Amino acid sequence: MTVPGAGAAPPGRAPGAARSPLSDGEWHRMHPLTPLFRGGLVLVVVAGIVISNLRERIIDFFLRTAVPDVPDFEQDSGDPVDFIVSHNLVLLALVAVLGVVLVLIGLFYLAWRFHTFRITGDDVEVRQGVLFRSHRRAPLDRVQGVNLTRPMLARLCGMAKLEVVGAGADANVKLEYLSTSNAEAVRADILRLASGRRLAEAQARDATATPGSRVAAAASVVTEAMTDLVLGAEDPVAEPESVVAIPVARLMLARVLGGGTLVLLVLVVVAVWGSIVGTPWILFTIVPMFLGFGAVLVRSVTKSLRYAIAPTPDGVRITYGLFTTVTEILPPGRIHAVEVSQPLLWRPAGWWAVRVNRMSGRSASSGESDQFAEVLPVGDRADVERVLRLLLPAMPDGQWPLVFEHGILGPVAGDPYTNTPKRAWPLHPLSWRRNGFQLSAPALFLRRGVVWRTLGIFPLARLQSMGLTQGPLSRALRVATVHAHTITGRVSGRLRAVDRDAAVALFTQAEAAAIAAGAADRTHRWAGEGMPVAAPPAEAGPDGGAS
Repeated sequence: MTVPGAGAAPPGRAPGAARSPLSDGEWHRMHPLTPLFRGGLVLVVVAGIVISNLRERIIDFFLRTAVPDVPDFEQDSGDPVDFIVSHNLVLLALVAVLGVVLVLIGLFYLAWRFHTFRITGDDVEVRQGVLFRSHRRAPLDRVQGVNLTRPMLARLCGMAKLEVVGAGADANVKLEYLSTSNAEAVRADILRLASGRRLAEAQARDATATPGSRVAAAASVVTEAMTDLVLGAEDPVAEPESVVAIPVARLMLARVLGGGTLVLLVLVVVAVWGSIVGTPWILFTIVPMFLGFGAVLVRSVTKSLRYAIAPTPDGVRITYGLFTTVTEILPPGRIHAVEVSQPLLWRPAGWWAVRVNRMSGRSASSGESDQFAEVLPVGDRADVERVLRLLLPAMPDGQWPLVFEHGILGPVAGDPYTNTPKRAWPLHPLSWRRNGFQLSAPALFLRRGVVWRTLGIFPLARLQSMGLTQGPLSRALRVATVHAHTITGRVSGRLRAVDRDAAVALFTQAEAAAIAAGAADRTHRWAGEGMPVAAPPAEAGPDGGAS
C-alpha cells in the first residue's frame, strides 16, 4: 500500500504529460486530512453547541479581563461547569475531554486508513468504510468527464476533490480529498486512460525519475499535509488562458434581467392587485419574494464569478466559482446537445447563454443533475462563437452561418430552414415564422421561439433516435411534432408544428445520417487528435455583433 505525495511531477515536465505514479494500478490512500474535512462539519456543530451553552461564561471571562470590577453573572445552580469546579473534578474532566479527542483522532485515522483508491487500465475504484464497507467502480470507457472541486476551506489547505462522472444514474465516483497537484495529475491520467491511451511508457519514466522507499513516501505526504496547514494553499496550478472574459457588471446585470425577474414582477403585480381588491395584508408576501429572489441572485452570481473556458488536449476546461472553485474538463464526444438561448430582456444588449446536455452521473431527481449544464453564463456574439467552436470542433466552416445568421438571428433572406407552414399559425401565433429545422452533415439544428429565442444543435453522432407525434389538431392541420432524442438535460429536442411531409422526410434522413455519423465518429478516442484553437475575436458589425 502506497500513499499519495511522492507522486509529484518532476519540475520541467510538460503540463499535458501523463506524470502521476498514482495510476499504476495499486491501491493508494487519500490525503491525510481527508477525514477532518469530510467529518469536520460534525465537529463544527458540536463546537457550536458547546459555545452556545457556555456563552455567558465566555462573555464573563472577557468582561473581567477588560473590566475587573464587573459584578459576577449569576450562574444556574445546575450548571455542569459549576458542578465540576465545586467538586474539584477539573482534572477528571480534562482527562475525559482528552479521551474524547483521542477517540476522534483514532476514528479519523481508521477512516483514512480504509479510504483508498486505484486507477487501472480499465476502471477507477474507491473503497471506504470500516464496519460498513463500500466499493465503487467507474469504467474508463464510460467516463463522461472529471470535475475538480476546491471548497474554500480545502483550498486554503491546498486540497481538492475529484469527481469522475460516469454514464448512468448515481454512477459518479469521488476521490476526496487529494492535494491540488496530485488531483490535477490524477485527473490528467484518468482522461488519458479514458481516451484510449495507456500510461505504461510515462509510468516507466516516472518510476526512474521518482525513486524512494514507501516510508519516505509516507513521510513526504504527512510533511506536505502539515506544510499546507501552516503555510496555506500551495502555489496556483497553471491554467490555460480563457478565450472568454465576462465582466462582473455584465454578469450581475444579466442575472437581474434573467427569466426570474419577469416572474418576480408578475408576482408583485398580482400581490399589489390583490391588496387593492382584497386585503392589504397580501402586500407582506412581497417581502419573502424579494428575500428569496435576492438569495438566488447572490448564489448564481457567486457561482459564475471567476469564469474561464479554454481548450486543452483532454477537452474543454471550464472553471467557475468564487468561494468553491469548480473545474470541469469536458472531453470531445461527450457533448450530446448544445443550445444557445436569449431571454427577452437580454436582446437590447445582444447577450446569449450556452448550455449543453451531457452525462452527469446523478439521478434525474438530484438537484445537482444539471449543475454543469451551463457552459457560458452570458456572452456577446463573439464569445458565443468562440465557445461553440470549442464544443463543436467537427463543424465545417461552411456550416457556421446556420448557427447565427440563419439560426439565432434568422429567419433572413435565403433562409435554409424548413419552417412551420402558415396554416399552422394558430398553434404558434407569434413564432410560426421562426420555428424550423435544418439537417446538415454534422448536426441537426432546431430553431424555436420569438420571445425567448433558442437554437438547439444536436450532433448526429450522439443522436440516439428520432420521434414523430401527432395529435387530433395537428392531424387536421397536417403538421407533426419532431423530437430528437438525446440524454436527459436542459436542452430540449422537441420542435412542434412541422409540416407532416417534411417531418416524415426528416425522420428518414436523420436516421440514415445518424447511422453514418456514428460509424465514422472517433471522438470517443480523442487523445492525439488535438483540440481546436479558439477563433480570434470577431470584428464588430454594424449591429454591434460580430461580422
